[in-house]
Formats: sequence, C-alpha cells, structure tokens
Amino acid sequence: MKLILLGAPGSGKGTQGPAIKERYGICHLSTGDMLREAVAKGTPSGQKAKAVMEAGGLVNDDIVFGVLKEAISKDECKKGYIIDGLPRTSQQAEKLEQIGIKVDKVLNFNVPDDVIVERATGRWIHLASGRTYHTKFVPPKVAGKDDVTGEPLIQRKDDQRDVVTKRLALFHEQIAGIKSFYTSRGLLVDINGNQAPDKVRTAIDKVLSGIRH
Repeated sequence: MKLILLGAPGSGKGTQGPAIKERYGICHLSTGDMLREAVAKGTPSGQKAKAVMEAGGLVNDDIVFGVLKEAISKDECKKGYIIDGLPRTSQQAEKLEQIGIKVDKVLNFNVPDDVIVERATGRWIHLASGRTYHTKFVPPKVAGKDDVTGEPLIQRKDDQRDVVTKRLALFHEQIAGIKSFYTSRGLLVDINGNQAPDKVRTAIDKVLSGIRH
C-alpha cells in the first residue's frame, strides 16, 4: 500500500498519518523527518543536504527525491509507505512519477479555512516540556499558564494568525495543480477532515479497504 497525504497545515495529516502507519504496518515518510535522519546517518543524499544547509542554501528537489528514494528502500517500507509533505507543486508530482515512485491513492484532507485558522491560532505550548494546549479544545486550567509548572505558555510564530493565513493562501495556490494531476490519474480521494478523528479514520479505512495489499 503506497499513499500520499495532501492537506493544509492543521488539516489532520499529522494525526492520521501515524495512525495509518500503525494500522497497516507501513512506514510514514515525512519530508522534514527524512531529511534530518539522512543528515544524521550520513547517507549520500544526506551528505549533499548537509552541505547545502551548512552553506545557507535551500535543499533542492533532486536532493529531496534522493532522500525519499533512500527512505523507501528501507526494510520497514517493504509493505508500503505514506508520503507526507510531498509533492508541494504539480512539477514535483510529475517528477515523483518520472523517477518511478507511484502510489495507490492520494488522500486529500479537506478542512475549511476558518477551521484551520481556529485550530492553529488556538495552540499554545509550554516550551520546556513541549506540553500543548488549545484555548478551545484542550484549555489550560489557568489561562496562559502551564498546568504542571504554572509557567507562561507561548504561541509559536507559525501559529500566529497572519502567518497561518499567508501559509493557507500559498497552499491553495499550489494545491490546485496537484489535485488536477492526481485526479486525471484517478488517484485522488477527498477526505472530510472537519469531523471527529475517529470518523476521519473510518472514512480513510473505507478508502483503503479497496486497495490490494
């Protein structure tokens, strides 16, 4: 079983990806995690990425796809994999196909923008421990304070409203071409991400039950 997860930041991919991994025994390949692991292990692509990053540059597609192919070749990915974080453009979608990385389904998590903004801007963290709160869904006992230490909570820059709305605008610009690419190949399946996690899971399992694995 080979999958790609699409969706805006905060659409639920981060929750459902690891859950799919556990249920189906396949590996979860997140772009950032793959790059960090490749650099740490000193793989051929990891060494290239490290050199670029140390020079202050941006890791290009050739390196990212090299890291992805290295990750896919690992034993733990023999039963299949989930690609999370790629493609980010229609050109990357085409390149994935060109280098022989094919998938069974592309799950597109649909969540309205106002819900995404609410999910993101309500997040607050206790920096020292990593404990996460949400002003609506998981509020701290005392507003703005960590439940355990009483220390102040902070909001990450990525969760501030202006940053979230800019990222959403960019996402919508890029996703249209990607969706068109995979729709034309009969691979795109829309998942309603604006519902309880267990209902999202049920919707995903219904789609995946039709894949031979």
